Amino acid sequence: MENDCCLTVKLLKMLHMLKILKMRLITLLLAFLLVFVGCTTAVEKPKKLIEKDKMVDILYDIALLEAIKSQNVNGGISSKKSNEFLFKKYKIDSLQWEENNKYYASDIEEYKKMYEEVKKRIQEETTKANSTSAQGAPPSSPEEPMVR
Repeated sequence: MENDCCLTVKLLKMLHMLKILKMRLITLLLAFLLVFVGCTTAVEKPKKLIEKDKMVDILYDIALLEAIKSQNVNGGISSKKSNEFLFKKYKIDSLQWEENNKYYASDIEEYKKMYEEVKKRIQEETTKANSTSAQGAPPSSPEEPMVR
């Protein structure tokens, strides 16, 4: 009789443990489902879509302007001035930039390819600059950064 009682207690404990494991599994699956659904939400295509090649040009210019800022070349350039320069050069506004950057960044593989293109262009320009003795005159002022 005592063995039956111990066996019943053990069975009840095992059932309770299984119930807890089942709840944890369901919670874990729901968490993964929420993460999966949250990550696959498509970003809507902007009404004023910037062409991919133009977007790469903008990212290239941003990389150059960030280098100027970080190296304090010719006294540096402020974020405000660099943004004004980019918006004027590419005839875009800050909202268009943000929407397009978010749109392109939503496809991480494509965005990575765009940055690889920027990296390739920077390497080509660096090689070209290092191979020529006359590198050209620097910009006359920080308001006029030397970017193509």
